[in-house]
Amino acid sequence: MGKQDVISKSILKRIFVDVATYLFGLKLHDVQLIDTEQQRIEDRRADLVAKVQDEAGNKFILHIEIQNQNQRIMPIRMLRYLTDIQLNHPDEKVFQYLLYIGQEKLTMGSGIQSQQLDYQYAVIDMHTIDYHDFITQSTPDAIVMAILCDFKGVPEKQIVHELLNKLLHLTQRSSSEQREYISMLEILANNRSLDIDIQQEFEMLNLEIEQLPSYRIGMKRGESEGELRGEKRGEKIKAILIAKKLLGTGMSIEQIAEITELPLNELEALIH
Repeated sequence: MGKQDVISKSILKRIFVDVATYLFGLKLHDVQLIDTEQQRIEDRRADLVAKVQDEAGNKFILHIEIQNQNQRIMPIRMLRYLTDIQLNHPDEKVFQYLLYIGQEKLTMGSGIQSQQLDYQYAVIDMHTIDYHDFITQSTPDAIVMAILCDFKGVPEKQIVHELLNKLLHLTQRSSSEQREYISMLEILANNRSLDIDIQQEFEMLNLEIEQLPSYRIGMKRGESEGELRGEKRGEKIKAILIAKKLLGTGMSIEQIAEITELPLNELEALIH
């Protein structure tokens, strides 16, 4: 989970403002990320730390720690992050949030209460957040976060289709941005182990891509990549479906590659 954890955190770092706005209710006006690497023997740094200013003009440091696994010592870690931040910025107010995006039920505490210490921070469990809070927003950053939320009993495949449709609508003027957000959605979906191939669902959706402005503009400019996508989309989908059927027969991937003309690495991905 280590590598996946790093990738997920890099995505959430990018959508820092939407996290603060829709999860913590903070309407930020200015954000300046702070380097959090500490000069200690162990390799340890807070996930997201930024100097921010809200709409009312209040300035403070916002620390967001992202976890996709329960850790019993998390309150102690949060306290250490606080002391590190406060030592480097002694005159600043610091607000801390723990954002849990893991698969298991949240069991981590929200502070430390002892004879010597009364320490608290806020905890947000994405499992308890209604996905409507994000899917109704008008930014791609907010839309991808919906995949981590409570689906309220709606079938997973239906949710994925809703998210894909919304993303395609919001990014229709840029095919590169479109692919980027679909990839982000796929990575974050791994945190909840959805048994859905998002890339395949993206390919299979009958969204009439040719009618989108980004496709038409690409065709007018003579972009060979856009033309190839439009012409080969149907053939690629058919090849994938045929390959999946042949894989179920026990045929070798070399033989299937020869029949479908799909690359071996794509066939290997279908197996896994």
